[in-house]
Amino acid sequence: MSRKPFNIILPSTRAFISEAKKIPGYRLFDFMHGYVYARWPYLYISIGKGEHPLFPIFAKIGTLFNQYILSLLNSNGKDEIPGTEIFADSYHGKVVPLEAAKQLVSVQEEIRLENLEQIVPYNKARDIVLTNPGHIVALECPCRAAKEEACQPLDVCLIVGEPFASFVVEHHPQRSRWIHSDEAVEILRAEEERGHVHHAFFKDAMLGRFYAICNCCACCCGAMAAHGRGTPMLAASGYISQVDEDLCIGCGDCLEYCQFFALSLDGYYASIDRSICMGCGNCVSHCKEGAVSLLRDPAKGEPLEIMQLIEAAVE
Repeated sequence: MSRKPFNIILPSTRAFISEAKKIPGYRLFDFMHGYVYARWPYLYISIGKGEHPLFPIFAKIGTLFNQYILSLLNSNGKDEIPGTEIFADSYHGKVVPLEAAKQLVSVQEEIRLENLEQIVPYNKARDIVLTNPGHIVALECPCRAAKEEACQPLDVCLIVGEPFASFVVEHHPQRSRWIHSDEAVEILRAEEERGHVHHAFFKDAMLGRFYAICNCCACCCGAMAAHGRGTPMLAASGYISQVDEDLCIGCGDCLEYCQFFALSLDGYYASIDRSICMGCGNCVSHCKEGAVSLLRDPAKGEPLEIMQLIEAAVE
């Protein structure tokens, strides 16, 4: 009896490779980076957050690499070396209010929207290419898993579409599960009630496109921590919060749910620091008086509202 050959490469990895080959300029380094990130996300994120024993070693390597790049820049008299980029250019999130987040897990058709620089204002990874958008996986959040006293529950990272969803399930069967669109919406609603922020994440090594919605909190999320330290890893939603002083009673409830610390009490009213408000909408959904609302602000970029983008592409 003949035996079938043993394949060390899982089907989802082969699918990832096949998709990568279709992308102009996608390098072997990009693939290896994407594979490591998706294959070992808990190690990758915990090191990135500085919460792993190996962090000092990788920090030293990163310092030496940066010094090497700076020496190249100085020796060539250039501001940029081709093929290099800062971390925030390669991995970033777009803040999406609840209704926009629900749209991303409710798409019923395959779509390709490219070069969304007005919506996702970064040098790389600005595409939304949804293949099998109904394939959604709930994954234990690597940021929360890296923290000893993390927010609960853990399985709130939503991986959307292929080849990403199958890759996660095949490589992390104990930490992930297939879910339907309706359950994804319920996860988003529950996280909104907990005061967590929805981010649509993009990464150049993940085929240069959108691949996940994470539900983030300032106490656990590595991207939010980096953003708070001045690394521009997050883009605002395109909206900004505003307070109706005729309705505000100065209770301060909204302050407890602002993950970007943009709210304070100014006398008898809530006050919003427009320079750091990201327009997530948490303060809106947690104001019992209905005194807070979201207002479109062109200075905060264009919203990521997938249904409107699809309609505009068809026209």
